[in-house]
Amino acid sequence: MGRMTLAEKVGQMTQIDRVVATHDVMKKYFIGKSIRRNDPMKVNNASAARWVTTVNKIQEAALSTRLGIPMLFGVDAVHGHSYMYRSTIFPHNIGLGATRDVDLIKRIGAATAAECTATGVRYVFSPTIAVCRDPRWGRCYESFSEDPELVKNMTAIISGLQGQVVPSNSRKGVPFFANDKTKVAACAKHYVGDGGTNKGINENDTVLPWSELVRIHMLPYVGAIEKGVATVMVSYSSVNGTKMHANRDLITGYLKNKLKFRGFVISDMMGIDKITTPIGDNYTYSIEAGIGAGIDMVMVPYNTTSFVNGLTRLVNEGFIPMSRVDDAVSRILRVKFAMGLFEAPLADSTSRNKVGNNEHRRLAREAVRKSLVLLKNGHDSSPVLPLPKKAPLILVAGSHANNLGFQCGGWSMRWQGFNGSNVTSAVRRTVDPTTQVVFSQQPDQELATLNNFSHAIVVVGEPPYAESKGQSSNLTLPADGLAAIESVCGRKRRSKCVVVLVTGRPVAIEPELLARIDALVAAWLPGTEGRGVTDVLFGDHGFTGKLPRTWFRSVDQLPMNVGDEVYDPLFPFGFGLAT
Repeated sequence: MGRMTLAEKVGQMTQIDRVVATHDVMKKYFIGKSIRRNDPMKVNNASAARWVTTVNKIQEAALSTRLGIPMLFGVDAVHGHSYMYRSTIFPHNIGLGATRDVDLIKRIGAATAAECTATGVRYVFSPTIAVCRDPRWGRCYESFSEDPELVKNMTAIISGLQGQVVPSNSRKGVPFFANDKTKVAACAKHYVGDGGTNKGINENDTVLPWSELVRIHMLPYVGAIEKGVATVMVSYSSVNGTKMHANRDLITGYLKNKLKFRGFVISDMMGIDKITTPIGDNYTYSIEAGIGAGIDMVMVPYNTTSFVNGLTRLVNEGFIPMSRVDDAVSRILRVKFAMGLFEAPLADSTSRNKVGNNEHRRLAREAVRKSLVLLKNGHDSSPVLPLPKKAPLILVAGSHANNLGFQCGGWSMRWQGFNGSNVTSAVRRTVDPTTQVVFSQQPDQELATLNNFSHAIVVVGEPPYAESKGQSSNLTLPADGLAAIESVCGRKRRSKCVVVLVTGRPVAIEPELLARIDALVAAWLPGTEGRGVTDVLFGDHGFTGKLPRTWFRSVDQLPMNVGDEVYDPLFPFGFGLAT
């Protein structure tokens, strides 16, 4: 710190996108961190070696500066290294919450870290530890649960990402890393209250008493800090009318001073810009408010000059004290030293075979199995599941049955996910070789009723989405999904009808529709290893998942959460039949 100029300190507080992180920019502005927000090399199938080359090129520019302080390179690895071609994509957090399996989630964190470091990535914007209190929120699938205790338990993923249990003699709040090059810096987000906004509207205001804010939304951050989390990201949302990016009481007063967090606090993408309305209307004020509130690093991510010049001027003119800058930079350097970045700044591609390897895929398949929640199984005392593997004829139908993009959801290869990439049918690979499997994405009633199917599996759900794009006021299934269920599970059918829902949250199920379905499974957003679903449908493993959130009868009941005085759900929190 004593050797650093103001320019070098401001550079450490600056995070920019890879596309603007040229050698000249990195060297001129002493940039401390770079990110990958879009397709890494303008193609979707960039190899691990190509990722390493790109990251190292940026790192070499950082190392060429006077003090040679290495930069951090980060990605949105929210359910595996999900922007990497042929990586292992795990179930989204809502599915992992259904497992209640702390050991499983630690192993998933370790596998994610291994795949990231194999491509040169040393920082992940994960985990999301929001407590989603209203499924209308477009980010609800990023939340483990509506229950703060369950979310706190699932912060165990940090121990997988950064290293195992924090030693008992470790100073409270100090970032902890195992001495292992396959570990990454984690980021607990989005601080705080992002899952409790009014009507579940993304980036809206969370209005509630202080005691409720601490009991519900703050509790997971206590767990994250206990695990030695390296960084915390601030939420776009507000708390009781104050933008979190400008909330000094909660960032400095509570997170840093009360909870003793000693890692660094990072803004969300253009988060300080959104302090004002319109966005970016007074950028100088936004810098002053954000840094003054306690944000240590700003995700600019493109307008490097405006941020660097603006922060420099505010410090030189006395609006931001040097002590605040020194606090920010010391926290950033603490993380970089703790994770061993100074000793090993450059990545290599010798571990590239870890990306999407069989071990990680088996782990993801296990996670899928344990995440499935059986909501209905037959009528009266006649169970439908598990299905027999040996049957003359099986129908597989629905928009999500053979669409890998739909099964992965948002934050998969692209921000909003993708549509397509047909997959080898897990059903065909599971059933007896003599069993004939017929696939029809959108079957008509004639196909479903005239053929003598032993049973039918209908896989439908939501299209991929992320953030505000997923906002929904009615939470209904798309029309094609409802039509597929109607065609296959209609009154004239001869076969048993199993419906698998691929959704990021509970959705509206009308009583008449539920009555027609023989068996109903919540598969959430399972990721790339769909065979975990058939493992359980056909009885190789039993159903064990329990609802991580309340399944409402009507959207008019929302928000409705376990423990509410008025609580009349279709399926309660913790519900899940077993086989």
